[in-house]
Amino acid sequence: MGFEDFVAERLDGLLRYATVLTNDPHLAQDIVQDVLLRAQQRWDAIAAPPTYVRRMVTNEYLSWRRRAVRRMVPSSHDVLDALSPPSADPATAYDERDAMLGLLATLPRKQRAAIVLRYYESYSDAEIAAVLRCGVSTVRSQISRALATLRQAPHPTVLTTGAPE
Repeated sequence: MGFEDFVAERLDGLLRYATVLTNDPHLAQDIVQDVLLRAQQRWDAIAAPPTYVRRMVTNEYLSWRRRAVRRMVPSSHDVLDALSPPSADPATAYDERDAMLGLLATLPRKQRAAIVLRYYESYSDAEIAAVLRCGVSTVRSQISRALATLRQAPHPTVLTTGAPE
């Protein structure tokens, strides 16, 4: 698959992933754009583009978090709707989405990345370990700690719709 085909097929998913990680659609666009520019320069040397580019996005997010501490502001409903249309009951979807994004923003960066890769991107433990460059047991530990933190949060009903233990 050529670079242009990859971008056409995967751009929306990369933007959604980066938006959930950063909680800032503008920063997400910047991160994805920077990553794609760097990936394009060495495209022929990349063996597994989807995993490699996802790892690049994750690393860029983690590096950004180390370089600058910014206040996380929940995205507007319009921005979130552009990324993923709401379900049948928009009020419930907005409340749950805002609550979850707010809760995710409170997690340490590696826990947040592991949770986003697992539950928003459906990655396996091994795939998450490859992206985060750590062991599978570390991934499980990060996810376990993150879920424990999220369950203790003020809005535990948000977690009833999906995350298996």
